[in-house]
Amino acid sequence: MRKEKLNLKVAFVALVLVAVVGCEAPDQNVFSAIPESVQRTTTDPIALAAVAQSAYVPLIGTWGGHNSLWSLHEISSDEMVIAQKGADWEDGGQWIRVHRHQYLPTEESIGNGWAYCYSSIATINNLLKTLGTNPLLRSEFEALRAMVYLWLLDAYGNVPIITETTTDTTPDTKTRQEVFNFVETSILTNLDNLRKARTYGTMNWYVAQCVLAKLYLNAGIYTGTPRWADAAAAAQEVISSGVYSLETNFFRNFQANNAGSVENIFILNYDEVNAGGFNLAQMTGHYLTQETFNLQQQPWNGYASLEEFYNSFSDGDARKGSFLVGPQFSAVGVRLIDGSAEPTDPDGPPLTFTPEINMLAPNSFRQAGARVGKFEFQTGAAPNLSNDFPIFRYADVLLMRAEALWRQTPGSAEALSLVNQVRARAGVAPLAALTADDLLAERGREMFAEGYRRSDLIRFGKYNAAWWEKPVSDPSKNIFPIPQNQILVNTGLVQNPGY
Repeated sequence: MRKEKLNLKVAFVALVLVAVVGCEAPDQNVFSAIPESVQRTTTDPIALAAVAQSAYVPLIGTWGGHNSLWSLHEISSDEMVIAQKGADWEDGGQWIRVHRHQYLPTEESIGNGWAYCYSSIATINNLLKTLGTNPLLRSEFEALRAMVYLWLLDAYGNVPIITETTTDTTPDTKTRQEVFNFVETSILTNLDNLRKARTYGTMNWYVAQCVLAKLYLNAGIYTGTPRWADAAAAAQEVISSGVYSLETNFFRNFQANNAGSVENIFILNYDEVNAGGFNLAQMTGHYLTQETFNLQQQPWNGYASLEEFYNSFSDGDARKGSFLVGPQFSAVGVRLIDGSAEPTDPDGPPLTFTPEINMLAPNSFRQAGARVGKFEFQTGAAPNLSNDFPIFRYADVLLMRAEALWRQTPGSAEALSLVNQVRARAGVAPLAALTADDLLAERGREMFAEGYRRSDLIRFGKYNAAWWEKPVSDPSKNIFPIPQNQILVNTGLVQNPGY
């Protein structure tokens, strides 16, 4: 099944002409019309399925790649950092600013996140124009577009809503409330036409419920009006279906071949040959990590976890295996030696990943920081990994319902039971009661590196707090700025307050 889907995807990249494959950002002129390349009269079921698959191609790179929307969510949170190591990762100061919530409208990652999303929306709009007479495809595409608008709503707040192919490059900004309403309506009006069946990497009824759950969970932030009961109800729809369940082995969800996961509800279908852009081994590994996994190329020595976040995992928690820490060895068990290690590094040349990072900039130690090992790095892996990236996962659904119930009734027995289900899988003792700190910490341990920590911190009122090498930040930083390159070409855009 996996191979067939990928082949269909690749076969139609040329047809759609808007594929975003690899880590390069899409065309920044994202509001312009896309040439129609699919015949309006297509009726063959196999052809329709293949064309439908093309709607998902531009999503590749939004989540899990470097300099992406995922990078912004992670590096602006308290769980991940890119420290400057001399000239390495200086990057014009971008990652220092993102970590400290001093980001600018000119940041490349902020422009990339916007461009990837609107490239996806433009593709979907084109498919709606060419295949919109098919009610099932129309509902699938409109629900998928709503999911992308949820990402924009969360990251940028006030954004244009574009529902048609257009040559207008100056669409007006809509308020966060208007975008919220658009996402909600798009899902609710299409639910009945969405497939109530397990699909892989495509929009279905259960994915749509996850979009609603995530939307309602953050409704108080997005609109000022909490929707806890609605969040709990949407999550319950997925739970009651019985279609998905927790994997016995947490790491089954993140293996190089994770297509068989019973827990992953919606994924981005990465492939090292046909759908590149997930470069985590390169992004987080030390240069010598190449020898640990016999990687085809040398890693970049960038992304690492913050010490305090790493220490939030108990030693008995299976999820602590999400990190690469301690002495490092080659694939044949030989201790790795970093001949360029700083003389002041107390660990010396033997390669040792230490949770402690000596400084953010300008001279972080080359070996400092627990590395991101949640996703399997296969021996001999290419820079583009084949692990499919989960956007929605059953454990997240359980935790979303638990939080929504707890927000309404802090003593909720069901909320406690749901959290303890997730903890039991990780091999840690059940909690006797739930607090806000418990919920946030459990979400952090379970959802590390999956792109949701920033929005979780905002929802729990912690995003503006001080943490390692980050001062208290202004609430205006809870949304990113509208990219400056978009402001320059679109007079209809309005910059967010504080920028």
